[in-house]
Amino acid sequence: MKSTQSNTSALENALPIESEDERKTDVVRYSGLLLIAAALGLVANWVGTGTTPAVALPGMVILYALSVAGLVLARYVPFYLPSIAWTSLLAIVVTIPGFPGSAWTLSQVGTLNFLVLATPALAYAGLALTRGEFEIARRSGWKIVIVAICVMFGTYIGSVIIADLVLRLGQ
Repeated sequence: MKSTQSNTSALENALPIESEDERKTDVVRYSGLLLIAAALGLVANWVGTGTTPAVALPGMVILYALSVAGLVLARYVPFYLPSIAWTSLLAIVVTIPGFPGSAWTLSQVGTLNFLVLATPALAYAGLALTRGEFEIARRSGWKIVIVAICVMFGTYIGSVIIADLVLRLGQ
């Protein structure tokens, strides 16, 4: 009897998993958001590398077009594949040697520094907390803070050890 009560209690405390069906994605809205991200990316590329936005614009237009095409395919193709997968597949196809225009595409996208483009996105992803994440933290209590610190410390130390070993092999 006690195990039934604890199972019921666990189910009541479980958070619902929210997943967005990409077949219902508002492509126009996300295209606008991607346009803002592309403009910010041009500025970040300019500040980070010194490449003027006019020089980097064709490469950014290519990235924007591939991203929007990935959203459209995720929305309208009859079988499900996430938009990130569609975008990646399209980017791979248009850069395959022998694909018409692949050399030009690579040269234009080559004006963009992907580390500079990824830094603001990764910073935002690290700072963006949802209501569900706050609920998890509230229910988990202080113990999750200790676990998180240990995981981050272990990941850092593991990365340092691997980097040190690889750098020693190169000498």
